[in-house]
Amino acid sequence: MTHALVIGGTGMLANTSLWLVNNGYHVSVIGRNADRMERLLNKANNSSMITPLLVDYRDESLLLKKIRETMQQNGPIELVIAWIHSYADSTLERIASEISQWQGGSWKLFHVLGSRANLTEVKGQIDKLDALQYHQVQLGFKIEDSHSRWLTNEEISQGVIDSIQHDRLLHTVGTMEPWEKRPL
Repeated sequence: MTHALVIGGTGMLANTSLWLVNNGYHVSVIGRNADRMERLLNKANNSSMITPLLVDYRDESLLLKKIRETMQQNGPIELVIAWIHSYADSTLERIASEISQWQGGSWKLFHVLGSRANLTEVKGQIDKLDALQYHQVQLGFKIEDSHSRWLTNEEISQGVIDSIQHDRLLHTVGTMEPWEKRPL
């Protein structure tokens, strides 16, 4: 069974977490909020396929401890979907390094990024490990009639799922142009 890790998997990526479970993955989900984690578990067709990791990813030592524990329990992680805010910029590198130490072969990282992210710069920071297949999913916005809006959680999850299904190295969910039309 393939072991996946979803960082931020109880919020905007909740449907991604559930999709992975429904497609045969064992999913370790990092989230800070116990109520959201409980809601995710209640929505799952098979909640035994989810390992909840209640931790704030800014606490890197506890985070890495929990990741090691879930790999001991559920096997090496082969797929990571990560939504990490820019204020925790070293966290993803630390996670990637930890997973690579456990992983005997290649593994995939789908890095979900906001509309303002500099994709080239971000890729240069993280795409350093030989076994890592690095993918970027950039979140844009939607233009409807004469106004624009940010993406819904459902649209974000579906965009990430599409990226996984088609193994896209770079995928934009919504649009990024015209930039001046983005919601404020």
